[in-house]
Amino acid sequence: MENGTHFRTCHLCEAMCGVAIEVNDGEIQSIKGDDNDPLSQGHICPKAIALKDLHEDPERLRKPIRRTPSGWQEMEWDDALDLVAGRLHRVRQEQGRNAVGVYLGNPNVHNHGSLIANPSFLRALGTQNRFSATSNDQLPHMLANLELFGHQLMFPIPDIDRTDLFICIGANPMASNGSLMTVPDFRGRLKALQARGGQMVVIDPRRSETAALADAFHFIRPGTDALLLMAMIHTLFEEQLVNPGHAEQWLKDVDLVRLAALPFAPEAVSGHTGLDADTIRELTRQFATTPKAALYGRMGTSTQSHGGVATWLIYVLNILAGKLDVPGGVMFTQPAIDLVALAAMSGQKGHFDKRRSRVRQLPEFGGEYPSSTMADEMLTPGEGQIRAFVTIAGNPVLSNPDGGRLEQALEDLDFMVSVDYYLNETTRHADVILPPTAALERSHYDLIFNLFSVRNSAKFSSALFEPGNNARHDWEILLGLAHRLERLHKGGQLPLKTELGWRAFKQLGPDGILDLALRSGPYGTDLGPLRPVARNLADLITDLFPSGHPLHGLAELSPVYRRWSELPKGLSIRSLKACPSGVDLGPLQPCLPERLFTRDGRINLAPRRYLADLDRLHQLLASPVSEDLQLIGRRHVRSNNSWLHNSQRLVKGKDRCTLLIHPKDASRCGLKPGDMAEISSAVGRVVLPVDITEDVMSGVVSIPHGWGHTREGTGQSIAAAHAGASINDIIAADQVDRLSGTSVLNGQSVKVRLWRAERSRKRA
Repeated sequence: MENGTHFRTCHLCEAMCGVAIEVNDGEIQSIKGDDNDPLSQGHICPKAIALKDLHEDPERLRKPIRRTPSGWQEMEWDDALDLVAGRLHRVRQEQGRNAVGVYLGNPNVHNHGSLIANPSFLRALGTQNRFSATSNDQLPHMLANLELFGHQLMFPIPDIDRTDLFICIGANPMASNGSLMTVPDFRGRLKALQARGGQMVVIDPRRSETAALADAFHFIRPGTDALLLMAMIHTLFEEQLVNPGHAEQWLKDVDLVRLAALPFAPEAVSGHTGLDADTIRELTRQFATTPKAALYGRMGTSTQSHGGVATWLIYVLNILAGKLDVPGGVMFTQPAIDLVALAAMSGQKGHFDKRRSRVRQLPEFGGEYPSSTMADEMLTPGEGQIRAFVTIAGNPVLSNPDGGRLEQALEDLDFMVSVDYYLNETTRHADVILPPTAALERSHYDLIFNLFSVRNSAKFSSALFEPGNNARHDWEILLGLAHRLERLHKGGQLPLKTELGWRAFKQLGPDGILDLALRSGPYGTDLGPLRPVARNLADLITDLFPSGHPLHGLAELSPVYRRWSELPKGLSIRSLKACPSGVDLGPLQPCLPERLFTRDGRINLAPRRYLADLDRLHQLLASPVSEDLQLIGRRHVRSNNSWLHNSQRLVKGKDRCTLLIHPKDASRCGLKPGDMAEISSAVGRVVLPVDITEDVMSGVVSIPHGWGHTREGTGQSIAAAHAGASINDIIAADQVDRLSGTSVLNGQSVKVRLWRAERSRKRA
């Protein structure tokens, strides 16, 4: 690697911050924000500095290892891939294709190589027992996208750079950098919003880092967000504030929403939510009468017992108040590689509930079952029981509900393989671990988070360091396994045409596929004087072939299509390499009705599955307010789920894995500052230091997500020295949102008491 400054995108969270990395004699000397990055403009969070730690970590695996009676032993790559493919094939042959399961972790979406190779691997695996982090995260949003707009990837994004009112419910973008709203330097953007006279309102059970900067903050009881949102919709209709604006011409079933909201007056929901009726009405009026306003919800609203309905209602409120597809409201992105259009062209707009899981009859989404039922599928005998398992860049023992039971299930498998470069709480159960190259050893283009970005941009980063001679990229690992599995399924040899296809795919690689997608996309090849001819040809193709035909889709996606005439042109990997800080592609633009993918070209404001689930919301409204302590999670800007705790610079300082509890509840539980508390539920118990604070609502306790590095046999010494406890050891996996199948990670009941070492020893 040449000495000097190198520019790339940090992949360690959703913000896509541009970084400038100074390298000298093959070592990283400094990591700073890239002032010329059009999206982040010099901002980085603490995680970016840890890129150096991850790259240099001596505990990061660099060669395949397998479990033996005498401990872990290194393997050669071909031997490891042959062994894994053979064992997976044997389980499939002896016990059926669904006897193999697979789990995809969150880091996959930050890696274009993995994203491009995973479909081939999953096809070769051939199992219906597929799981991912989706059902512990954003599934309600994807379901609402599919139901209302006809496509699971049609995420409405707050246009925060132009809005005058930002209402944030159950989200903490100061810590997350936005998650499903890619927004680097949220603090700076908020300051700009407030400087132009705008306001931010935060609604949350905890006065979070984001709430601390808000112009107004309101506590809300966990799991009652849908009641609040229904009351706001009720107020819109009652006070004649409904005004969908230009989206009205594509709406249907507005009256069904009005009727559904009738029982949920602000006075009716006030006792359950903790917000008084006047506050709900005033908040609704402010939202409806501010022309440029956006309502945004995230983990707190989606990972709860009414997460599906709550997420749907957030969309409905934005639409009814005229905030959809308008500057300053919620808008849709137009990325350089348009996964929305590409997926639609291939008929992959998404699907839900086509089949149900074997044990608990939970609905699939996009071919995946809810990950909360993985342990059930491993531990319950019968046809289709999972006996072999694959994890790819995931640590579900810490990130999945009831991690202790999942551990038991993993220990009982016939075979397990993990594609991961750490020996962690999950991969320690594997028979073979296949470590891919680290982030700075591979190129980077963000296929997914450009879909969520508050501004359109494009950036390609070349690998900063050459991988070792004996290293494999994750896409090479996945394609190598897929190729071997396909040959085994075919009796040891593939047809020549198929074999040549595999070789071509491997030769082209992810970057070659990226280049083709960039050149053929909306911002792609500029044909210069031939553009009018090409445009006429595209028009002819769209006239001759109906919508849904591949040629029609290719013509609409091409850079010469009339809809893209005003967009900048000439994007390719070569042009992006010439602009290492990235290229600004402009603010979000109105795009309806062209971006609607529903069959009738209209927005389904009241999908029947949501209306049917309102019975549960009525039951919540009719039930007494629970007096149990309710558990919520939280995230810190120096963490990303469970996998950045082996960096000393990210875990140093004050202990962050503590129990937050309100003074009234602490007194009731006999706790005082400096105590250790035992937090228990029906599935487990954890012990944590007590942090008594009025920043959590009375009746609510909070534990951060991703900790719990207490299991023996992991290879992360720094993480083990800052172990904390796993919130998922006390979250029951059988509690899910019945509508979507999403795990209930916020709002489960727990008991809290003073922990005494003597009592613990006696129990043991």
